[in-house]
Amino acid sequence: MIRINNFKSCILLIAVLFTFSFQVFAQPDSAQAFAQPDGAEIFKANCTSCHIIGKRSIGPDLTGVTKKRTADWLKKWIKSSSDFIASGDADAIAIFEEYNKSVMNSFYHLSDEDMEALLVYLENPPVEEVKVAAVTGATKDEGMQSSTKMMLVALVLLTLVFLLTSIKNSLKESLGQETETVSQTVITQTKTFLANNINKLFVGLFVMIVVLKFVFDTLMGIGVTTSYQPEQPIAFSHKIHAGDNSIDCNYCHSSARSSKTSGIPSANVCMNCHANITSGTTTGTTEIQKIYDAIGYDPDTRTYIEGYVQKPIEWIKVHNLPDLAYFNHSQHVTVGGLECQQCHGNMEEKTVGQVATMQELNNISSNKKDSIEFDHATLTMGFCIDCHRQSEVKMDENDYYTSMHQKMKVKYAGQKITVEKMGGLECGKCHY
Repeated sequence: MIRINNFKSCILLIAVLFTFSFQVFAQPDSAQAFAQPDGAEIFKANCTSCHIIGKRSIGPDLTGVTKKRTADWLKKWIKSSSDFIASGDADAIAIFEEYNKSVMNSFYHLSDEDMEALLVYLENPPVEEVKVAAVTGATKDEGMQSSTKMMLVALVLLTLVFLLTSIKNSLKESLGQETETVSQTVITQTKTFLANNINKLFVGLFVMIVVLKFVFDTLMGIGVTTSYQPEQPIAFSHKIHAGDNSIDCNYCHSSARSSKTSGIPSANVCMNCHANITSGTTTGTTEIQKIYDAIGYDPDTRTYIEGYVQKPIEWIKVHNLPDLAYFNHSQHVTVGGLECQQCHGNMEEKTVGQVATMQELNNISSNKKDSIEFDHATLTMGFCIDCHRQSEVKMDENDYYTSMHQKMKVKYAGQKITVEKMGGLECGKCHY
């Protein structure tokens, strides 16, 4: 049995335990995203699909490009390479010929200030360290598990019981009274508490609520599967494509803007980049060769094999929407203006697609979450209802529901107009 004769030391130890438990269970504040320079943002938004700093990709390596060309030459090339080539510039024509006469996109929308910021960025771009990771993705520490926290809480409470009992025994010893063990104290206090019928009723109700909650959670979890990551025919990594190379989700899943499904990109979409990028970051040529085998492409000659019988890439479906439910990607992506991360989590940090976890949604920056706090992320009906109740309808520059928006502005003048107020919770909207 623990004995503490020094009452002050005991109180100090209790304070230390409370401080420790507070630090353990306190949730860390989300790291504030540091705003990147304008030049870096412009580069990521317009250039990363074809250019990689440090190596050749679809387009040339841009390392030291500001030293090789004058600022005026670069601005003309970026603004419209086709116009620049047509003007007869010898260097522009040479690059055009070197890259199999592939025409670079025109960027008329970039202002002079944007151009200056981009060139400043290219003068000293950040050098990214190449990290070799396993195909299945590196394990990420997502914080302490809930079960571990509960165990620590129980340990702290048990330690407090020991300490309080020791204090009580120390006081009894000083008064010459008989001391008690921890088990005797717990049994005595429990009997005293349950002697009152009101307390018995309270305990009974508490136990019943716990049991009902357990049964409810079990029933609600039937048919709901999260973190499903089947082995795919090609070890595709979202982290490398959407994360390291900053490729927009809608570039590959282009049908998400205009149809019900987001779609699986065809091999032709892959070849937009991999006709020139023949080696992967973590897998070398092994996985990319599988694309070439399916479509009939010779990476050595960089030509398609004539008469080759193409084979489909048999991707394994990850998400499965029940037949009784209806979901339209374009209505959420194009009309609602939602980010893919709002439902799927930080895909730029994942290897394969899966349902987002609570921790991952909490890590998403506030601008992508649109100030919506989700209690869960299993893409169940409750998840959708919570979103519809909290999401404000974006009416500015949104002509899809023009007449309805005008009526709602009048009806809910001065109020926050959520999806719920425009019928977002009607059963027939999502269920046949």
